[in-house]
Amino acid sequence: MKADRRVIDYLTPRCTPSTLDSYGNVRLLLEALRRDLGNMKGEVLDVGCGRMPYKTLILSEPSRATKYIGMDIPNGNYGEPDVVWDGRAIPLSDCSVDTAILTEVLEHCPDAAAVLREVYRVLRPNGFLFLTVPFVWPIHCVPHDEFRYTPFSLRRILEDVGFSSSSIEATGGRHAVLGVILGLWVRRRPLTSRVHVLTKILLSFLLWPVIWSLVEIDKRPENLEESTLFVGLSVSAHKPS
Repeated sequence: MKADRRVIDYLTPRCTPSTLDSYGNVRLLLEALRRDLGNMKGEVLDVGCGRMPYKTLILSEPSRATKYIGMDIPNGNYGEPDVVWDGRAIPLSDCSVDTAILTEVLEHCPDAAAVLREVYRVLRPNGFLFLTVPFVWPIHCVPHDEFRYTPFSLRRILEDVGFSSSSIEATGGRHAVLGVILGLWVRRRPLTSRVHVLTKILLSFLLWPVIWSLVEIDKRPENLEESTLFVGLSVSAHKPS
C-alpha cells in the first residue's frame, strides 16, 4: 500500500513560506510524541486517530508497541479507522490495551472527564497515557472546538479519573508562541483583494527566516507558573497497577 503523501509530509515538517501557519505547532507536537515513545508498549489505542499519521512512529523503536489501533468517529475525509467511535463510549472491553494516545483531541470533547474515564477503563493496569492539547491556536473544526486547558485543569481532571504519576509539560515556550502567532497571522488572514494576496506572499517570504529562527531557538519553560507562555501541553500518565 502506497504511503499517504500528506502523512509523510506531516511527519517531516519543513519551514517554508507556505507552511508558516502549521510548521511550529506540528514540529513541537512531534517532538513531544518522540520524547515519550519509549513509554509506549503493547497494544496502542490512538483515540481520534484521523489519518493515523503516528502509526509508523509508534510501531518503531524506541517504542515497544506491538499493535496499533486507530479509533475515530466516521469521517470520509480521513478514511476508515480500525475502530469506529461515537466520541463518548469506547467500543473495547475493560483492560484491553496497554497504551492510549490522544493528540489534539480533548479540546473537541464536551466532557473530557468522561472520555478519559473510558480511556482509563480500557487501559490495563500500569497502562500508559499520552495526550496533547493546544493552548495558542485559533478556533477550528467549528462548531466542535470546546476548550483550551491549563496545566492545572488537566491535572485535576486526570487525578479525578484515577491516573497517577502524571507529567504535564509545555510543548513550546515564548519564542515558539511568537513564531506560531506570526505564522497564523501571515498565512490565515482574510484575503479580500489582489493586493492582500500579493502582500501575503511578500510577508510570507520576509517572515520565513524569522519564524524558523524563533522555533529553532525556543526553550520550553521548565515551570508552568504565573505569566508563563506556552504553545500547548503534553501529558504522560499511568493507570495504577
